[in-house]
Amino acid sequence: MSISFDKALGIHEQALGFRAKRAEVLANNIANADTPNYKARDLDFSAVLAEQNEKVKSGSFALNMTNTRHIEAQGLSSGAESLLYRTPMQPSIDQNTVDAQLEQSSYAQNSVDFQASFTLLNSKFKGLVAALRGE
Repeated sequence: MSISFDKALGIHEQALGFRAKRAEVLANNIANADTPNYKARDLDFSAVLAEQNEKVKSGSFALNMTNTRHIEAQGLSSGAESLLYRTPMQPSIDQNTVDAQLEQSSYAQNSVDFQASFTLLNSKFKGLVAALRGE
């Protein structure tokens, strides 16, 4: 009997990927805090989680392959459809919507969530290793 990593690891693998992608988006917002007309972006975790649950329920998602040599896509989608613009609390004169304190706070919370997902994923792997060793 083979081990299905998708079933063994659960949603933690996708959550870790999402947290890494969100860290990139938030870091990009922080880096562009002084760029005129820059619009802050963010990812909605609950929307991505619901999307992943729908994919799990309906089986893996499929793409139209136009060539037989294309590789079948699996896993987390690009996330571009869930990348949203942030509504500014206090608009700036240069039309930049980045609030540095809010972005830093979101980045810190995301890093804590990333660490939690990583810890859960690590414990899943330790459980799998213990099961393989017969402990």
